[in-house]
Amino acid sequence: MRSVQQILSSYDDTAPIAEASTIPAPWYVDPRIANLEAGAVFGKTWQMVGRVEQVEKPGQFVTASIAGEPIVAVRGSDGLLRAFYNVCRHHAAAVVTEPCGQASILRCPYHGWNYGLDGSLKGMPEFDGVKDFERQQNGLVPVKAETWEKFVFVNLDPQAVPLRDFLGGLVKRVAPLGVSRLHYFDSRTYDIACNWKVFVDNYLDGGYHVPHLHKGLNSVLDYKEYTIENEERYCLQSSPMVSSSEDAATGATRKGDRAWYFWQYPNLMINCYEGYMDTNLVLPIDVDHCRVIFDFYFADVSEAHLEYNQQSVAVGARVQDEDLGICEAVQRGLKSRAYGAGRLSVRREAGEHLFHRLLAADLKAGVGPAIAAAD
Repeated sequence: MRSVQQILSSYDDTAPIAEASTIPAPWYVDPRIANLEAGAVFGKTWQMVGRVEQVEKPGQFVTASIAGEPIVAVRGSDGLLRAFYNVCRHHAAAVVTEPCGQASILRCPYHGWNYGLDGSLKGMPEFDGVKDFERQQNGLVPVKAETWEKFVFVNLDPQAVPLRDFLGGLVKRVAPLGVSRLHYFDSRTYDIACNWKVFVDNYLDGGYHVPHLHKGLNSVLDYKEYTIENEERYCLQSSPMVSSSEDAATGATRKGDRAWYFWQYPNLMINCYEGYMDTNLVLPIDVDHCRVIFDFYFADVSEAHLEYNQQSVAVGARVQDEDLGICEAVQRGLKSRAYGAGRLSVRREAGEHLFHRLLAADLKAGVGPAIAAAD
């Protein structure tokens, strides 16, 4: 059985795309790689955990799990957004048990320990007589939290660069699209029997699969003019839009001069059309399963536009259903003795090449500390 180092070294992250292969099959099917990703990738990158509107008012909170760690982000009485490990300092129960909500104080349901919105420990029932206990040293453990556009992000790495530095050029590229003027409408969650990287690969293939798998979507894109632009940690795929009656629902709900498909390393996608945005957040469950959360936004979420917005969400759900089946088929194929790695289309798969190189850099940097910790 090959070591993790041997599996990682089997991919050449220095090869230009014309000479490169994909990351090898074991990267998708070996549980040791999935375990390494938790710390080296998800434990060190900015991760979206909610929407700004969910934490606008004092006491509003959202909870999430990142790299296996329970997290709560909450707006303080002083207006500051903070995030903490959602772990009581007494006996490790989750302090906040709802996905989102509002509270004046964070109360652990296990033994009633109370924490302020700033994470400070406020009260411990029946704790008289305990010696050498410093209340101020036993508040919730903080993590970094910041916002950008409509979104709340956290980062478990105390040494992480600021969010906007991590996003880099994405900030300027998204700004002209006016996503801050859009309003949240609905969410869909999909549990898929594939590794999270299979879903990301599928997204980043430069529209390669669109004419074959997404007939409706293909009818409104000028596929020959589809472009792929890579920067440090993001990829922008975009295409001119065309009018089409080939698929009525898609033609009616996917409009504008251009379609914009942003991917931010490692697991966030932002898709924009005229008056519309959806985000896709890809969360690993285990080596063979991931969860994808779709959030849908529209310029008008009034009752008058309800039917149109619902139709638009249904179009997105249909595209996702088409992707779901192929991603699960790929995961099965990755376990075949007939497959080791594949080559990349120079014309179409530059985004996938960027993803694999960024991932390789993080995993190769993280394997040493991970092995040391295991020893």
